[in-house]
Amino acid sequence: MSAPLSNDAGKESCEGLCSSCADKGSCEDPRARQKETEDRMIRIKHKIVIGSGKGGVGKSTVTVNLAAALQSRGFKVGILDADITGPNIPKLLGIEDHKLMSGPGGLQPADAAGIKAVSMALLLKSRDSPVVWRGPMKMAALKQFVSDVNWGDLDFLLVDLPPGTSDEPISVAQLITGLDGAVIVTTPQEVALLDSRKAVNMFLMMDVPMLGIIENMSGLICPHCGGRIEVFKTGGGERAAKELDVPFLGAIPLDAEIGRLGDMGQAFAKNETLAAKAFDKIVGVILARLSGSDAASHRAAVVG
Repeated sequence: MSAPLSNDAGKESCEGLCSSCADKGSCEDPRARQKETEDRMIRIKHKIVIGSGKGGVGKSTVTVNLAAALQSRGFKVGILDADITGPNIPKLLGIEDHKLMSGPGGLQPADAAGIKAVSMALLLKSRDSPVVWRGPMKMAALKQFVSDVNWGDLDFLLVDLPPGTSDEPISVAQLITGLDGAVIVTTPQEVALLDSRKAVNMFLMMDVPMLGIIENMSGLICPHCGGRIEVFKTGGGERAAKELDVPFLGAIPLDAEIGRLGDMGQAFAKNETLAAKAFDKIVGVILARLSGSDAASHRAAVVG
């Protein structure tokens, strides 16, 4: 990889990726790279992308807490932070000081109390270093995150996408073979729902199964009286799901502890609160949908 423009932070991250590459020759051989990707992905049972139409809806926080809820059920989980220029997963997992290392099997993911994670933030010299890259450089990094990372055997790989319907979501959908589906995170306001509907339709256009919509920040649980305050209204995500004819996975209320624990690098979903129970319930719905999909695939194979 050549460094983009004259940006020092870009050079740091680019050199970090190149030095960790398990097989530099694969850059010149797309078929070899694709085969390597497929070999790694086949060891991951379920692969789910988590996206949103716009930023600020809490998508990364939802990703981390869904991972924690899955882990609490005994599953082996990894998170691929596909937001190259705005990576937040290491902060939320409490592993900002970790660095990705190269090993005999490729790039080794960082470990966050059992949750494996890969992020551009783990390749930068400083937390404040920006990655000032154009599209092709971001896509090259994503390709390496998918093909060169030694994830090992996982039950779930959650891919935290940047907001929008542009390069990264499209590339991830094309790079990762056997995607189980997409989850779209929105808040109840109309401006968030407007963009979330576009994200749903993008994945449907790419033939990525739609696992469903999550409504985040769905009402505020008062820390004093326990009552519910509709800060951003509620129900918009469920209405959008019905109108788009896609599943509604559930609603997560605002809770001050989510933000506080996220800043401390701790998952919220292990607490015994209404919001934590909402995360666990959503995981249950996702598992049920995946189980139904697996059963349908098995029946189709038998009939075929």
